[in-house]
Amino acid sequence: MQKQRLTPTVMALAAAGMLTACGTETGSGSGSVGSEPSLTGVHWSVESVTVDGKKQQAPADAYVKIGDKGKAEGNYGCNGFSADVSTDGDSVDFANAISTKRGCDELDFEDAFKGALGKGGLKAAVDGDKLTLTTDKGDRVALTSEPDVPLTGTKWKVNAIGDEKAATPLPKEVEGKAHLTFGKDGTVRGNLGCNTVSAKAEVKDGQITLGAPRTTRMMCQGAAGDTEKKLLKLFDGKVSYRLSHGGLSLTAADGTVVSANADQKK
Repeated sequence: MQKQRLTPTVMALAAAGMLTACGTETGSGSGSVGSEPSLTGVHWSVESVTVDGKKQQAPADAYVKIGDKGKAEGNYGCNGFSADVSTDGDSVDFANAISTKRGCDELDFEDAFKGALGKGGLKAAVDGDKLTLTTDKGDRVALTSEPDVPLTGTKWKVNAIGDEKAATPLPKEVEGKAHLTFGKDGTVRGNLGCNTVSAKAEVKDGQITLGAPRTTRMMCQGAAGDTEKKLLKLFDGKVSYRLSHGGLSLTAADGTVVSANADQKK
């Protein structure tokens, strides 16, 4: 397939897609030769980063999304980030990046990816569902477009709780236990780390109105009890939500942010 560079029009389309909460559109497909690929709502999963000739395969969580109003977001492989983004022809410039501060066992890839995005003036080229970002030095970030996982019908496993600036991974005692599933019947069911929970859930305009929680009555102490108290802040009110491929972010009225990943096990 003939390689195409991003025109200002195409990049404007890309900018329109990042913050669409419901994320119903997929990334660019095979398309027809010579046509501009659709970038609206695209989640670009990072495949690899090549710096100084050394290629590193990306962790599964690494991604980039370019959004409206000059903003971008993504994940370096462990820590999430947001940044200002500007475009000029086929050049993309990320600046003023802010990231979470999770403890990461391996930072080699994260440092390489972060460094490549921070070089400024990246050349962007699209070939089908592939995107390549290249620095002036020739360092490259290779990405592939993937559709978002749907909000409803997906088991969302809670992995971190925090606020808009920082997130804290769940304690090991409750890791993998807390989860939520939003049904097409207007309900949500799951586990709070100790007790099971169910409630009404109305999804509309990028928000979810959650009813009063109905839970089992086990006594929850320690990490399980603390996690449950934080997750209960989502209920009996409105929360905003954002989908990002296999990730879900829920923000309660008091600013509590709950992050979850789709359980892909069948």
